[in-house]
Amino acid sequence: MQKIKITSGGGMFVGDLPDGCKLCLEGAKLVLFLTGLCGRRCFYCPISRKRRGKDVIYANERPIRGWREIVREAEEMDALGSGITGGDPILRFRRMLRYVRLLKGRFGREHHIHVYLCTPVSVERLRRMREAGVDEVRFHLFDPDQIARAREVGLNAGVEIPAIPGWEERIIWLLGRLDGLEGAFVNLNELEFSETNAAALRRRGMRLRDDSDVAVEGSMECAVRALEWAAANTSLRVHYCPSYVKDSVQLRNRLIRKALNIAKPHEEVNEDGLLFKGVVVGLRKEELQRVRRYLLRKYGLRPWEIHIDRRKRRLELRWDLAERLAKAEKNLSFALVEEYPTYDRLETSVIPL
Repeated sequence: MQKIKITSGGGMFVGDLPDGCKLCLEGAKLVLFLTGLCGRRCFYCPISRKRRGKDVIYANERPIRGWREIVREAEEMDALGSGITGGDPILRFRRMLRYVRLLKGRFGREHHIHVYLCTPVSVERLRRMREAGVDEVRFHLFDPDQIARAREVGLNAGVEIPAIPGWEERIIWLLGRLDGLEGAFVNLNELEFSETNAAALRRRGMRLRDDSDVAVEGSMECAVRALEWAAANTSLRVHYCPSYVKDSVQLRNRLIRKALNIAKPHEEVNEDGLLFKGVVVGLRKEELQRVRRYLLRKYGLRPWEIHIDRRKRRLELRWDLAERLAKAEKNLSFALVEEYPTYDRLETSVIPL
């Protein structure tokens, strides 16, 4: 009987966690979305309309046009590894190998790389992936033979699938087949609603769990029963990852890592990894420099205390400085802003002063 353990984020597992999962929980993995192309049509696929079926590349939230942008994103978050996903990365095999070599060459052999695969892969291709520097593969398939092939060429290998209510027997069958295969693992993710799969899930009678905005009712119970069966009947490594871990743990930790690396002197990093600052809004592009010079001179400020954000057409400054100036400069519009430290700088709150 294996002991069921709890991860730092509240997930459950037996055996040892896969190396890729450990780094994900730390928020230390770059998410490299290699392509939105995929030959499968899984009814539960959560990929957004912006990416699904399109041959696009993203590093975390950053759209990628060249390899330097991948390196920049990895450096900004101080990545210790990368997870290559899609779509189906195998459909852009040469691109995958090129970026794996790039990441290993830039960040060293210890930069851990795992790849998600949606379709069967030949031994030859698995060998080439290993030679390029891939450390771990995760198959989105009920196919134990694929895991055996990957293990043959020296890859850490496992299955990663959603815990779909009603699929418990299929999952337990898979666990039984993989038991005894050295190094194999299974990751069970809590099934989630998204804008693209919601209709398909509802047609199958699925609904939201009462205490969640995204988790499917019954998915957690399915995963826990499978995990308990594995603990009692196998020596296999099995990990259940709840939906809240992705936002409350993985994403939060990644945001904190990046925010601490990129925050400018006027930006304060809060406990969730968001950037908090003051802004001057409502300016035309040609007014930005003039108003900045005016404020610097009038209040004896140093140049780094007021930053120009040309993309959002605003001035940025410390939140406490914004509060002070807002009382004196009635002709300017000040606000306090909280935003993600991501490429798109998504704003979560704007408070006019």
